[in-house]
Amino acid sequence: MSDAVSDDSGEVAPSFYEQVGGHATFDTLVRRFYQGVTSDPVLSPMYPPEDIEGAIWRLRSFLEQYWGGPTTYSEQRGHPRLRMRHQPFKVNPEAKRRWLAHMEVAVDELELSPLHRATLWDYLERAALSMVNTFED
Repeated sequence: MSDAVSDDSGEVAPSFYEQVGGHATFDTLVRRFYQGVTSDPVLSPMYPPEDIEGAIWRLRSFLEQYWGGPTTYSEQRGHPRLRMRHQPFKVNPEAKRRWLAHMEVAVDELELSPLHRATLWDYLERAALSMVNTFED
């Protein structure tokens, strides 16, 4: 996702990150998401309790960077390499479904405009599908 887009007048439009409220919005999204994840019997084993703040930072920073916010994620962690980073975990269709269910609750609580919600949700669905690495239970 690019940071900003110029229109024909040369004006730079705000990034998606800025349009939806910046850091506060992404922090709210990710923290609400992890509230569901930490109590989920399928997903919680993938997120050690002692590293939940680290998981929050990684997801929030990744999403902020993707949507045109600060580039802190890449500065500190390098290229996202999402599939590689998720390879140690069994991400099957059930895990994907549960991940999306918790994320949908978090997205809906943001009360974004219909266009912003659809844009974000489209990305999250595609990202979740791309993380599936097994069809075993």
